[in-house]
Amino acid sequence: MKPINISSNKTNTVENLTSAEMGKLWATYMGNSMAIRILNYYLQHVEDEDIKTLLENALELSQEFMKTIEEIFTKESFPIPHGFSDEDVNLSAPRLFQDEFYVHYLKYTAKAGLSIYSVGLPLLFRKDVKDFFRYCIDSTLDLMEQIKEILMGKGLIIKPPLIPIPDKVEYVQHDFLNGFFGHVRPMHALEITHLYDNIENNVTSKALIMAFAQVAQDKKVRELFERGRDMTTTNVENYMQKLYDENLPAPTFLDDLVTSSTISPFSDKIMLYHKMDMFSMKIRAFGNSVAVNGRRDIGILYTQSLTKIAAYVEDIQKTIIKRGWLEQPPYAADRGKLASDQ
Repeated sequence: MKPINISSNKTNTVENLTSAEMGKLWATYMGNSMAIRILNYYLQHVEDEDIKTLLENALELSQEFMKTIEEIFTKESFPIPHGFSDEDVNLSAPRLFQDEFYVHYLKYTAKAGLSIYSVGLPLLFRKDVKDFFRYCIDSTLDLMEQIKEILMGKGLIIKPPLIPIPDKVEYVQHDFLNGFFGHVRPMHALEITHLYDNIENNVTSKALIMAFAQVAQDKKVRELFERGRDMTTTNVENYMQKLYDENLPAPTFLDDLVTSSTISPFSDKIMLYHKMDMFSMKIRAFGNSVAVNGRRDIGILYTQSLTKIAAYVEDIQKTIIKRGWLEQPPYAADRGKLASDQ
C-alpha cells in the first residue's frame, strides 16, 4: 500500500481522550478485570497441559491489557475503575467445569474481545490508544488460532457445515424472501454461518449460566440465571432445528462439561456482570445475523430472540444497580444540572 505523508497533531498523545477512546478503554479494562478472576480460578483445576498453556496465555494478555490501560488512565488523571478483585473469586472452590469447557469459553470470550476492539478501532485517533487496540486485535487473533488448533486437534468441535460449490453465477428470484409460504429456498452460506455462530456462542453461554444457577448464593440472582438458562435452551433448539431442516449438522450442547459442585467459585456480582456482558454480545451477534439474512422465518426467529434477550439484560442491569454493583462508564457533562447549580 502506498504511504500517505500527512501528519496531524490531532493524533498525538498530548491530545485529550475522546468519548470513543474513553469508552472503549473503560469497557476493555472492565472486561479484562473480570477475565483475570475467572481465568485464575480455571487454572486451579486444569489438568490438560495444552489447555493450561492456553489459559496462561489468555491470563497474561488480560494482565497486559489492564496494565497498558492503567498507564494511559494515570497519565490522563482518569480514575482507575474498581472492576473486580480477589474478593470476587474463591480459588479454593471445587472444580465446576471440565477442561474442555475452558477452550470453548475462551473462544467465546475471544470473539467478544475482537468485537469490542474491531468496532472501536475506526473511531480511535490518538496514537497510543490506536496502537494499543491494534495490538489487542493482533494478540487476540493469535490466541484464537491457538484455541482453534486445540479444538480441532483434540476433536472438541465440528467445523461449520459443508455446502456445494455453485456451478455458475445466478441471481435471486421472487421467492428469495419466503420463509413460511410457497417455495422456501435452502439457506444460503451467510445464513448458515450465522446460525452456526449463534449456536456455538449459545451452547457455551448456556453451560456457563447453568453452572452459575447451580452455585449462586442469592435466591433472586439464582432465579435470574435459571430464567436465562431456559431462554437460551429454547433459542439454541430453535436455531439447531433450522440447520436440521436443511440436513446440516449443528454444534452440540456442552452441559455435560459442568460438574455437580454447588460451591460457588465466584461472587454473585461477577457472575451477574459476566452474564449481562455475554447476553449483550448476543444482541450484537443478532444484528450481524439479521444484516445478512434473507428468509423471513429466520429473521422473525432472530427478532423474537432479540426482544426477549434485551428485556432479560435490562432485568440483570436493574438487579446489579439495585445492589450497588454497576460502575458508571464515562459520561457527557450534564449541562442542565450545571446551569441549575449556578
